[in-house]
Amino acid sequence: MNQILSKFNNFFSNFEALGSLLFRIAIGIAFIIYGIGKFPLPPAGLIEYFDLTPFLASVVAISEVSTGIILIIANFIKNPFGNTLTRLAGLNIVILMICIFAIAHRDWFITKQLFTNIQIFLLIGGFYFLVKGNKI
Repeated sequence: MNQILSKFNNFFSNFEALGSLLFRIAIGIAFIIYGIGKFPLPPAGLIEYFDLTPFLASVVAISEVSTGIILIIANFIKNPFGNTLTRLAGLNIVILMICIFAIAHRDWFITKQLFTNIQIFLLIGGFYFLVKGNKI
């Protein structure tokens, strides 16, 4: 039985890098899509709904797109620079998502809405890449 479990675990350990890559691509694409949805700059929706300045609203949109792109590209940079880029992208995701929860979704704290929306998974993904970096 131990031999079967060992073979099973060894088989799936070969796919660890693929799982991380797919997660990275999904989080990156989500941020790119969310950011592009705020173009053209300055994003009128952010300015009106959150009373942000045109500059700050533009920074948010550009930050979302660039974070998604950097997160995906950093996977292919196999050195300390790629690791740092991944961690910085993760940090930016965490900061953006905490701000989103604090400003736009204050009423979601520990509710069904929180755990049935993509925002919580984007926050968790940000923490994952902040902590993990490019390490497999």
